Amino acid sequence: MKFRTLTKTGAALAASVLALSACGASNSGGDSGSGSSDDSSSSGDSQDWADCTPGTDSKDVSSEQDDDNKKLTIGAFNGWDESFAAAHLMKKALTDKGYTVEIKNFDAAPGYTAVANGDVDFLMDGWLPQTHADYIKKYGDKLDAQGCWYNNAKLTIAVNKDSKAKTIEDLKSMGGEYGNTIYGIEAGAGLTKAAKAAVKDYDLSDMNLKVSSTPAMLAQLKKSTSANKDVAVTLWRPHWAYAAFPVRDLEDPKGTMGKAEVIYNFSKKGFADSNPKVAQLLKNLVLDDKNLSSLENVMFSDSKYAGKQNDKAVDEWVKDNPDFLKDWEAGKLAESK
Repeated sequence: MKFRTLTKTGAALAASVLALSACGASNSGGDSGSGSSDDSSSSGDSQDWADCTPGTDSKDVSSEQDDDNKKLTIGAFNGWDESFAAAHLMKKALTDKGYTVEIKNFDAAPGYTAVANGDVDFLMDGWLPQTHADYIKKYGDKLDAQGCWYNNAKLTIAVNKDSKAKTIEDLKSMGGEYGNTIYGIEAGAGLTKAAKAAVKDYDLSDMNLKVSSTPAMLAQLKKSTSANKDVAVTLWRPHWAYAAFPVRDLEDPKGTMGKAEVIYNFSKKGFADSNPKVAQLLKNLVLDDKNLSSLENVMFSDSKYAGKQNDKAVDEWVKDNPDFLKDWEAGKLAESK
């Protein structure tokens, strides 16, 4: 398991970089967008990319004819679990209808380039308004937004569900219940920088931020929750740990950990003309924390498929969620959220 670092803007260091883990993939290139605050839409005009509700443009396409073009390529980002989760879920929905779907993995910069050049039909992991803002500024006029499907991507400090702390600030007086320790991940991760800023901003001088690794943090989380002991860790959404372990986020009243981002689909220019039904399916997709964490848990946790058989993992998840594909095609996923 490795981590990725995603750059963000913000007044506080805590909001400057977002780091997320992955299983079975890596992103060592550090090529994420620098997150310019001058966000741009695909037309080059100013747009509030944070102002998107997943499923807003949903439409029932269950009775519509499938597209004539049935050979598609989806781009997925190395090191980003949710990227492969969304891509393989789309692959499942389309292959069940006779489409031929190839998933190609890229680091973020070449992934956006591939879609802009028309070498890939679409990607499903565009983080806005901050993380991928530079890519939209650079390639936006060659991309079409096809809706957003998740709107709670953020950095957190999490604790076991049955513990007493409700906010990060509570750790100042309750730290002893958590062994005066916050278990962190890699030293160079943006999440670690955010956690260090939180320790300072909330005056958690008695808490030790134990910088280690993502696997070590997850091992401690598993060990403590299995033993019904209080534990505090640095974490992020989306992540399969929320499905695998009884954990919840601490509230962040100072906003030190940064604001939530939205995940968009971006296709090559004119994709909706050649594949109107697939384009609408992209707009129909809605995944909340429960669905996304459970899907990622099946795909990437060590107790399941550990990122090694993504198609088989998605088949299992769909079998356990029998109405999902039907509701997706009918444009009903937003209604259930």
